[in-house]
Amino acid sequence: MRDPLVSRYSAGRLSPIRRTADLRRLRDEQFDVLVIGGGVTGAGAAVDAASRGLKVALVEARDLAAGTSSRSSKLIHGGLRYLEQLELHLVHEALTERGLLATRLAPHLVRPVPILVPLPAANPAQRVWQRAYYGLGVAAYDAFAGVFGGGRGMPLHRHLTRDGARRLFPSLRADRVAGAIRYFDGQVDDARLVVNLARTAASLGAAVVTSARVTGFVREAREVVGVRVRDLEAPGTEDFEVRAKTVVAATGVWSDDMSQMLRDVGVRPGFRVRASKGVHLVVPRSAITGEAGLILRTATSVLFVIPWGGHWIIGTTDTDWQLDRAHPAASARDIRYLLDQVNTVLDRPLTTDDIEGVYAGLRPLLSGEADSTSKLSREHAVVEPMLGLLLVAGGKYTTYRVMAADVIDQAVRRLGGAVRPSRTAELPLLGADGYAAAWRDRQDTARRHGVTAGVVEHLLERYGTLAVHLLAMTAAQPELAAPLAGAPEYLAAEVAYAALAEGALHLDDVLTRRTRISIETAHRGTESVEHAADIMASALGWDATVRQKEIEHYLARVTAERQSQTMPDDATADAARVGAPDVRGLAADRRIELLEIDL
Repeated sequence: MRDPLVSRYSAGRLSPIRRTADLRRLRDEQFDVLVIGGGVTGAGAAVDAASRGLKVALVEARDLAAGTSSRSSKLIHGGLRYLEQLELHLVHEALTERGLLATRLAPHLVRPVPILVPLPAANPAQRVWQRAYYGLGVAAYDAFAGVFGGGRGMPLHRHLTRDGARRLFPSLRADRVAGAIRYFDGQVDDARLVVNLARTAASLGAAVVTSARVTGFVREAREVVGVRVRDLEAPGTEDFEVRAKTVVAATGVWSDDMSQMLRDVGVRPGFRVRASKGVHLVVPRSAITGEAGLILRTATSVLFVIPWGGHWIIGTTDTDWQLDRAHPAASARDIRYLLDQVNTVLDRPLTTDDIEGVYAGLRPLLSGEADSTSKLSREHAVVEPMLGLLLVAGGKYTTYRVMAADVIDQAVRRLGGAVRPSRTAELPLLGADGYAAAWRDRQDTARRHGVTAGVVEHLLERYGTLAVHLLAMTAAQPELAAPLAGAPEYLAAEVAYAALAEGALHLDDVLTRRTRISIETAHRGTESVEHAADIMASALGWDATVRQKEIEHYLARVTAERQSQTMPDDATADAARVGAPDVRGLAADRRIELLEIDL
């Protein structure tokens, strides 16, 4: 539990000092719930458990949102296609969560985005049928949101003629559409939401430690009573035990690995998780003229074209992936597929020269229901393969809070005693409190701090009411008010803040997840890396050797990713991508080099 004398903001700072203190807690304390995995489900589970008054720890092998949770389509949505498949319970659940996030839990991070459903050009009878069919579906979607959505947070849909659709989206080919229906869903920076969740858990007293890899379970008889952890930022030190009454594994596509750690006692998890690769392209806003997104039907799935600040996100693919799960690679075939699909409706076809960034993520799908990954279950499951160990997997980003509540409900039943029910539906994340007033007063805030309204708006949309702390940093250190080299839409202060308050330990954490420079710039962050390294070196106390190693690693990662995206298939793309080592391995390289120097 948080010390009542400490502010929620201070208690939620994931600073280097906090990491040291939380590592000490891991070694010294026994926890009610230990969560493995720093993605959206794991961070959500930590918030849920901590908000019930339980003693909680979260460990993550890499960075917060380092896997699937930073590589989505950036949508908080009810699943319009689930409505078509009559999976009404999934639509109900997701729309409820969308409403909560947009109106109460994270209005600074989840906001409406307009999306067009183009109606294909056809003969008059077909056009009438298509408009009625799609219109009924979108109307039902809005009705579900209004009746069950827990606070709509989104405007209603609207029918558009062909001319109306092209006024809103001039890049639509006139010969391919007979009109459109505009509806709204939620947009989110997925990685920032996870960081906010982790910080909210920390503000409630949870110990949150990244670069902490679980290497095995601690058992007494046939019960899991903790885990063994390796601190990847302190290579050469021994693994240590963390004791917990209940261990929750929210490890996504690594879920099967958790059961493998218990293979000596023949544990069967009760489900298997398959990885489906989703690739997205990022192109500049100037490449497509439009004021709304698009959702297009393809032969195997759906394709989104979503406005993203000064960019568009185009995705996604949906293919089975059985190679490196830490760094899934996009191949030239993936990129060509997405370009071919989107070009069917654009008046100016996109080419590879238009692409600024590419990213690939893996969806954890519950296996065994169908051979095609696009038809595998998006529902989640909670199982207890061994006493003291709970696995949660499946689901979708939008419904993370439901998954978290379900797994902690089961943990509470196991713990016994009087524990309050989940209250996360009523708990705003850090930065959400007072957001509406802060947005209303943004002009006054800009005048008081001597910055433009655009700067305040940018910070509010990324940090909510925590933006005042970044403005205070720029007042104390004017050099932090400068734009970041190579990425002028970001302030230097955001890099320092990521290291001092958001748990960022490496350049990759900042350029890829705390900001989106690695996918939003044609140079993929290579023109920002020196400036960002200087700021992080000052914040984290890096010497010249560590600073240079961080730069070299980041540049090697960009080179490997670029090369992988020219390869013809998954196997060759994967081989190219794994050529760059994971940044957490750099810690061991540093220690070895220092030892060699000492010798």
